[in-house]
Amino acid sequence: MSYVITCGEEGVQINEGTRLGVVGAGFRLDHFSEMVKSYKKLFGKDIAVVSSDENDWVKKQLDLRDWDQVNASMQQHVEALADREKLKYSGHLSFSDPKVLKYGIRGHMVRPHGVHVANKICFTLGGGEQKYSLGSYLISADWVAEAGLRVARSVIETQVNFYKELAKKDLTFIFEEGGVLGEKIAKQNFKVLQKILG
Repeated sequence: MSYVITCGEEGVQINEGTRLGVVGAGFRLDHFSEMVKSYKKLFGKDIAVVSSDENDWVKKQLDLRDWDQVNASMQQHVEALADREKLKYSGHLSFSDPKVLKYGIRGHMVRPHGVHVANKICFTLGGGEQKYSLGSYLISADWVAEAGLRVARSVIETQVNFYKELAKKDLTFIFEEGGVLGEKIAKQNFKVLQKILG
């Protein structure tokens, strides 16, 4: 099974591969290296990463105004991030029909251009995204028990706060426990998440 780190924004859809949602695909996210170490312990060393169109996190981090600049910058920075973290850069997801990328990953962008429609945040706990939903931002919490509370709190709170700001409203939290890691690890991850979310 191919695991792929993508941005957790609701427009990213992976048709082949299991999605691990991380804001900006990990670009300029504090403690991303610790996350990757945990991912590799849980899922093996062959983890892919993709960039995607109209990424608001990258736009904000680089203070860019134009989507063409954002798209090009994200591709460049995520490819460099992949080299640094020893991940496999699979390519870039655009607003198009699903396309096949490197390393068995297939996907595309499905939300309307320039519009965010999500009203929930879905936390994956047991092995990445099991069911896609255009109505949810996706945050991978599959790794939080492995990494520990301090690192997990920083990473999770940063993402939750960013998605709330992007949505301009409070978001409902939902949890997806399925996946290859099994019920025991999913429950451990949920306990850590409860401490973070209150």
